[in-house]
Amino acid sequence: MRPPAVGTDPRLRAALRRLDLKIVHRLDGLLHGEHLGLRLGPGSEAAEARLYQPGEDDVRNMDWAVTARTDAPHVRDLVADRELESWTLLDLSPSMDFGTGTRSKREVAVGAMVAANLLTQRVGDRFGAHFLHRGAIRRWPARSGKEALLSLLATVAAAPTGDVHEPDPRQATLAEALTDLARTRRRRGLRVVISDFLDTPAFGGEVAWERPLRQLSSRHQVLVVEVLDPRELDLPEVGDLPLRDPRTGRVRDVRLTRAVRRRYQEAAAAQREAVSGALRRCGVHHMQLRTDRDWVLDIARFVRHQRRTAHHLARHTPGAPR
Repeated sequence: MRPPAVGTDPRLRAALRRLDLKIVHRLDGLLHGEHLGLRLGPGSEAAEARLYQPGEDDVRNMDWAVTARTDAPHVRDLVADRELESWTLLDLSPSMDFGTGTRSKREVAVGAMVAANLLTQRVGDRFGAHFLHRGAIRRWPARSGKEALLSLLATVAAAPTGDVHEPDPRQATLAEALTDLARTRRRRGLRVVISDFLDTPAFGGEVAWERPLRQLSSRHQVLVVEVLDPRELDLPEVGDLPLRDPRTGRVRDVRLTRAVRRRYQEAAAAQREAVSGALRRCGVHHMQLRTDRDWVLDIARFVRHQRRTAHHLARHTPGAPR
């Protein structure tokens, strides 16, 4: 996954400009001026105002708007660490190349990664990435700025798609990629995990990635982005259909009878519930994006909901800054 030279590549620059316009400019409008940092809990933005304590508080943190409104001096605690590092684990497994909506799951996943990095760099974070690609874990160092994002985008663009080969038991799994991320990136910050989680068993069995994800969330704030395609939840009534395994390339003809479609729906629903249950047990933030939906709008709705939840908790938590 060696990236091409990006300094003078007009195509990559144009692609980044399009992503910037599509993601950040739309989010600006959709969030109506709300803080655009992606960190969703304590440390993501300035806390609510509280009374100024002479001799203890820095006057540079004075909240003049609240002070003027209340006729009492207030400060706003700056709880955001501007030197935090945000890391994204992007799953580029063969199943991510699938898509029957307006785009592939890989395109949605890359868009989500770019959105996360564009938003975190706005609050001063450096961003880096780990990729799970062709059974190998590849790392991209933490940097900041548009040139760094352009290089990251070029790295992803250079990753081949569509190559199919026999599965190798020595290849890295999502669970191993999560373990590697937790082991190598110990500095506290935001971790974004983007995957379709299709290796999750549908009817019971161990969820291999749950334990390493729980370990990751014990130290960092974690946002999980689950990417779905509608055909992974339901199949159309089309009669005989050749189905191909994206990992092995094996093709099998299946007759989509009503009974087969019903069993498929049940298995798909059970798998999604297994994913949701494991994520709840890990205590992570969970956002679901689909190839047949406006995923930028869905990101905006998610961030707005998390902001309102965080503000509500801050107002009703004893001892929280006011």
